[in-house]
Amino acid sequence: MKKRKTLRQLQKMKGEEKIVMITAYDALFAALLEPYADVILVGDSLNMSFAGKEDTLSATMDQMIYHTQAVCNGAKESYVLIDMPFGTYPDRQTALSNAIRAYRESGADAVKLEGGKEKADIVRYLSENAIAVFGHIGLKPQSVRSEGGYSVKGKSEEEKAEIVGSAIALEEAGAVALIIEGVKPDVAAAVTQSVKIPVIGIGAGSGCDGQVLVWSDAFGFFDTFVPKFVKTYLNGGDLVRGAMAQYAQEVKAGEFPDENYTY
Repeated sequence: MKKRKTLRQLQKMKGEEKIVMITAYDALFAALLEPYADVILVGDSLNMSFAGKEDTLSATMDQMIYHTQAVCNGAKESYVLIDMPFGTYPDRQTALSNAIRAYRESGADAVKLEGGKEKADIVRYLSENAIAVFGHIGLKPQSVRSEGGYSVKGKSEEEKAEIVGSAIALEEAGAVALIIEGVKPDVAAAVTQSVKIPVIGIGAGSGCDGQVLVWSDAFGFFDTFVPKFVKTYLNGGDLVRGAMAQYAQEVKAGEFPDENYTY
């Protein structure tokens, strides 16, 4: 029996070994990615990459649970993290109800929610009720409409102090790890040094305890918009389009299937 990576193992990696996190949304890709991934994040980014939406805000608990179940079926060793979608944690009791549902139905090891010190009370309440919580600070995609778009955070000393203060507040509230997105590298490094829990960066420089990318960004399948911080490791979209074109041409020409692919 394969054993899932534990929270204790992840936390011991801080300062010792970089943590590799990547998104996945189904069993097929979870199985492909997990030999190399310490953590698989079932992110509400699926709403944009795979549902064709303009932002993450319309993702639902039903969607997140469905995709996390699939990921857990495919990934037997990676630690699995589920995003709490927009509107599912506005207060302590609603957050707990949805987090319990996520635990019971999805098989995830932890939940992730966006917000800084203003969410510390909710993080504390979930932690007191046996829910492992990853915080998410810096650029918060679920705040895109209220903030008028996406923008890099931590450009001023005031913003830097606010982000570091939020990280400390979330740790004190019981958060088991943090994701920090879209901030200046010195801010992410300061956060990483200010807390004892792992800090995973995305668009936050190399000074974090690990990194996370959306798999369809990293492997070139989602090319509508590629953020500056994304390194493309594969031209996946071009490969699929080329293969599909060849398949279509062979079907149209009557070349497939030939005797090699016929019973």
